[in-house]
Amino acid sequence: QVQLVESGGGLVQPGGSLRLSCAASGSMFSIDVMGWYRQAPGKQRELVANITSGGITNYEDSVKGRFTISRDNAKNTVYLQMNNLKPEETDVYYCNARVRRGIVVWSSWGRGTQVSVSS
Repeated sequence: QVQLVESGGGLVQPGGSLRLSCAASGSMFSIDVMGWYRQAPGKQRELVANITSGGITNYEDSVKGRFTISRDNAKNTVYLQMNNLKPEETDVYYCNARVRRGIVVWSSWGRGTQVSVSS
């Protein structure tokens, strides 16, 4: 079993910054893609950004130029630097990993961390 633990959420004023972290733990696994999703109450979970083990990144259009995703493969940790945050980005942010163990591949989720953007 692989566990994902997020940290770094909190309350920030509009225009402020936060850095989210997500560490994967377990045994005998590798991770192809790690990413961040967000979900507001009553809405679908949406992709914010993801990154492959080779460092290829993908961003949702509205966060390009403001958010940066990075990854430490040795630590199985992914980060999301969020700058110039907007009130409408108040959501629960979830870490996701596409985990591989041998020929078995599955998607694993963290429990989420709350990000609140408000003055």
